[in-house]
Amino acid sequence: MNLTLMMFLVAGLAFGLSTLTHRHLFSEGGTPPNPGAGWGPRLMWVTMCTLLWPIFAVTGLYGAWHRRRVRAARR
Repeated sequence: MNLTLMMFLVAGLAFGLSTLTHRHLFSEGGTPPNPGAGWGPRLMWVTMCTLLWPIFAVTGLYGAWHRRRVRAARR
């Protein structure tokens, strides 16, 4: 059980660090992140992803699907 929980948290930490610069694509914030915002928003994003990464993965897939659908409708 401890290994399972640890792997979940490690996967979430890796997800949070890898999506740090793309968090606006997960419906978190409006525009790409402000580079001068400091460590607070970055730490909050990584912490949320560590605990909630499956939910963010699903919202990211939905966001990608929605953007593709809107782009196709504009053509």
